[in-house]
This record gives sequence, C-alpha cells and structure tokens, in this order.
Amino acid sequence: WMTTHLLADWLSDRAYYRISLTGGAGSGDDDRGTDNPDQRISEDLRDYVSQTLSLSMDLLSNVVTLFSFITILWSLSGPFELLGVHIPGYMVWVALAYAALGTWLTHLIGRPLIGLNFRKQKVEADFRFGLARLRQNLEGVALYHGENLERAGLQDRFTAIRGNWWAIMQRTKLLNALIAGYGQISGIFPIVVAAPRFFSGTLDLGGLTQTAGAFSSVHGAMSWFVTAYSQLAALRATIDRLSFFRDAIDQARASDRGGVTVEPGDSADYSLRGLDLRLPDGRTLLQPVDIDLQAGRSTVFTGRSGSGKSTLFRALAGIWPFGSGLLRPGRGSSLFLPQRPYFPQGTLRHAVCYPAGVYPDAEVRQALTEVGLSGLIAQLDLADNWGQRLSGGEQQRLAVARALLMRPDWLFLDEATASLDPHSERELLDVIKSQLANTTIVSIAHRQEAVAMHEAHFAIEHDGTAPGNLIVQPASVERTNVGTVS
Repeated sequence: WMTTHLLADWLSDRAYYRISLTGGAGSGDDDRGTDNPDQRISEDLRDYVSQTLSLSMDLLSNVVTLFSFITILWSLSGPFELLGVHIPGYMVWVALAYAALGTWLTHLIGRPLIGLNFRKQKVEADFRFGLARLRQNLEGVALYHGENLERAGLQDRFTAIRGNWWAIMQRTKLLNALIAGYGQISGIFPIVVAAPRFFSGTLDLGGLTQTAGAFSSVHGAMSWFVTAYSQLAALRATIDRLSFFRDAIDQARASDRGGVTVEPGDSADYSLRGLDLRLPDGRTLLQPVDIDLQAGRSTVFTGRSGSGKSTLFRALAGIWPFGSGLLRPGRGSSLFLPQRPYFPQGTLRHAVCYPAGVYPDAEVRQALTEVGLSGLIAQLDLADNWGQRLSGGEQQRLAVARALLMRPDWLFLDEATASLDPHSERELLDVIKSQLANTTIVSIAHRQEAVAMHEAHFAIEHDGTAPGNLIVQPASVERTNVGTVS
C-alpha cells in the first residue's frame, strides 16, 4: 500500500522531474530528500514495514510482561520509608528510576547512530547507483579506456561506506558496553535494594528471591527502549529518509504549479504568450516572447549549444517548471521525441509501441521497415536491454517508428535525427514528411540540410551571459503566413 501511494505521489504532477532538476542524484550530502529515490521507494519502505512490525511485536510483548508482573512486584516490595516519606511499592519506583536512568544514558550515547544509519543507507545507495550507471554505459567507458577512473570513483564511494561503517561500529561498541553493564548490574541491583527488608526480618529468603525475579521482569519491560535502541535508531533513520523524500515530493508538486501554465486551446495553432524561460538557479535564459506555431507549417528552431533550444522544447511540452508564460497547445495529439529516446524494459515490440500500448503486428513491421530497421523485425518479441543494444542512430530510427505508429497531429523533434549521417537524416525526414503528411512538424536542428526542409525558421541568439532573443530568420522553403514571434 505504501509503495503504491508513494509511487503515485512521486510520479504525479511530474514531481520526479522537478526533483531531478533541483535535487541531487546521490552525490551531495545536503540532498537529504532527493538522493536515490529508487532506494527510498524499494528499500526504505521495506525496512520501515519490517522494522515497525518487529519493534511493535517486541513492544507488545514487553507491555504484557510489565502488566503481568508490576502488581506482583508492588505487593512483594511492600512499603518503604525514606526521610519520613512513606513510599508504597517502592521497588516499582526503583525499577522505574533505574530504567529511566538507563534510557537517558542509552539515548545520550546512541543518538549519533540515527545520523550514521541515515548516511549508511545513502552511501550504500550511492555505491549501487554508481555500479548501475557503469553497467548502463559499458561501451562508453570501454571506448574512453576509463576503467581506472571508474574504479577510483567506485572505490571512493566504497570508502565512504567503510568510513561510515567504522563510525557505526565504534558507536555501537560504546552502546553495547553500556547495555551489557546495565544488564549485569540489574541482576544484583534488586537484591541490594531489597536487602534492608531482608536483614530486618520483614522479608524472608523466598520473598527476596521472588522480589528479585519480579523486579527483573518489570525492569526488563521498562528497559525496552534500552535493549531496542539500535533497532530504533535504524528505524528513525529510515523514517527520516522517507519523511524528507515525502517533503521533497510535496514541495515539488506545490512549486510545479508555477512555471509555464498550460491551458486548453480553441485553435488549431500552438501559442505561447509571455514566455519567460529561467534556469533552476533563477537566471533568465530567454527574453519574454510570444510564439505562434501554425498548424500545417513545419517550423525549425536553431541556435548555439546552450542557448536554450532544448529548454524551449520542454516548455512547448509543458513540462519545464521554471519561468512563466501561458501555453495553449493546438488541437489534436502531440508527440515529443528527444535527442536520446527512452527505452522501457521488455521486448522490442514494447519499445516500438511505447507509450501508446499495442498496435497491429502488420503496422509495427511496416513502421520498422519505413525507418530502415527491417532487420530487427524477427526480434520483435525478444526481451533485451534495447537502450544499450541499439546504436544511437538505430535508437532514433526506432523513435521515429513510434511516431509513424502514433500519427500525431503535432510532432516535436529535439535533434531527434542528429545521430544519423546527413544522407540518412535527409532520408528519414523525407519518410516523416511523406508518411505523416497531416502532421505539423516542429524541430530543433543544427544541420543546414535539416533546417532547409522547414517552412519557418526561428533562431535563438545567446551570447552566454545576457538572456537570449528569439529572431525570425528567412525561410529556406517558400511559404506564406508562417509562425510568428514577438
């Protein structure tokens, strides 16, 4: 139940996306609410449930023991007079005071374990994340001959695990010494306390033995906090990680109500009004601008790397949370293809049909043939890590196959064919234009060949310091009444 709800909250309102932009990926000590969300959802939730169940059952057992023996101890201990004060059932009060003292000392010594356990979960997750990233980028590491650097990075992360483990061990050793001494003293403590009554003759040997046994049971139940402190510290660290993560989700979902506002449009055209693009640190990336993209007219955006083209692409998709403006999408469906396609786990068929679901087999085969991937048809039902198995160009061809299957009214391409050679890119763009004749194409491109295939051309001029400007450029294709900008 908790996993279902936390997953739903993390994915709702694109909280996961904003957290990835404003938080860390497991490398910063100050990202208490944002590092390793996968570990928090999978492991921290599991640990929380198992630790809570175990401690609750143990607490229940001690509560039953306490109520079972406290009456016995009260009746056996009898009254005691201290400085003229008559104290009934004094052994019960002594047990309570002794347990309170042990609890205070245990918390004083063991409290650092909470932070150490919090860090333990983090550094272990960081190490696993580093291993997973290496596994996902094996070819890149091999081509760069980066094995030594990867080994050094992983060793640094493992050194953090070892250092934290050593600190936990040292603190646990102190805590265990206290608990062991506390337990040893508790064996003789009730006899010492009850000895005056024994020597005065008001308590016989059998009563002394019974009193010591009842005291041990009551004291043991009252000392549950002492004996379970290590587990409680681990539980507290788990609760903190989940609480900080939940707070980060709530903050992301609340702040995501800002940024570019998306409203249903009553026009066939895409329009952006008062668009003010900003970076996560608050810097303005693009001067406020109005943009109109007309249905049926292909448009291309160009600009130097880092000028904000991809950020504008995200704003058109309605997912960029920083800045302001009003987006009214055009009527019909839209599909956004980033430069690096996403590949879900599963079969090649699942990857081709993502995200719509299932298409007829003949249409899937035809789409793969159109984009030049007919050689993969025989492997449609083969489950593999297709994001690593396919080359960059093949991945982009497959993403275009998704567009051919979906047939959206608007297709946005963020350098979605840039991994292909110029000739193959031109062929694939021709396929898109011929197969999706009723689709309006909006592209981000660098190559002049790709730019020349569009009817409207906007360029982002950015010098790297001041906010950029969106400038209308002469079109390479004859057209009239194309997209406008102000």
